[in-house]
Amino acid sequence: MEKVIAPATEPDKEWDIPIPDVSDLIIQDDTPVDNLQHEKQMRLLTEPLYGSWQVGRPFLVMANVGLFHEPKQTPVVPDVMLSLDVSLPPDWTEHKKHLSYFIWERGKGPDVVIEIVSDKRGGERSAKMEHYAAIRIPFYVVFDTEHQIQDDELAVFVLVGDGYEPLPPPVFFKKLGVGLKLWHGTFEGVLTTWLRWADQNGEVIPTGAERAKTEQQRAEAERQRAEAEQQRAEAEQQRAEAERQRADAAEARLAELEARLKELEAQQ
Repeated sequence: MEKVIAPATEPDKEWDIPIPDVSDLIIQDDTPVDNLQHEKQMRLLTEPLYGSWQVGRPFLVMANVGLFHEPKQTPVVPDVMLSLDVSLPPDWTEHKKHLSYFIWERGKGPDVVIEIVSDKRGGERSAKMEHYAAIRIPFYVVFDTEHQIQDDELAVFVLVGDGYEPLPPPVFFKKLGVGLKLWHGTFEGVLTTWLRWADQNGEVIPTGAERAKTEQQRAEAERQRAEAEQQRAEAEQQRAEAERQRADAAEARLAELEARLKELEAQQ
């Protein structure tokens, strides 16, 4: 068992803090996700944060990854979990201790855990809920589009004492700088109600494709604006040229009239 030396409360002492050996732990069982929409929903809760979230803090957002509280305890596998102020080392793929979420390695538990209900046997409002409360997950979310285990599609809970208390959705987790909301729209060709991360204004955090589309639309709008500005400038130039030509013509006509008048005066 590996050890690390940490300062004790008394300045003249040091304590050996054992780091659990994870080499024999099963961290992957290759169990597939329930269905295609379930898989899409999990990606919709991970990809946008990595691609578009400007939080200014390190974070991990994971789907279907084992969460280990203690080495001898059976891990739980949340559909999605978000943990702020944690990061992985550059060589994380080379070490088993970084391939799952070991709370003792990360230094803290996830801030938000999300469960997506696929049938009535998952225990999202019973066993899993109790487990997450026991390991002190601050926010717990249950998304149930078919109302299999709850009346509302979205249920959000905050840890109070030893249990969870409901929060009315949509919610914004102020300390985390992100919220959750229901969003009815099309993702990868599927039109339905999705669970999305959102900013403090309630705007969903876009996927890479949505962001690219927005940037393309913004660039097209800028192109059209520049083109309209150029057309206005050309129209103004044409108007000024026409005005100059009218002025030149008027000046020439006046000179012609003055010359004619002088001729008439000379003849008299």
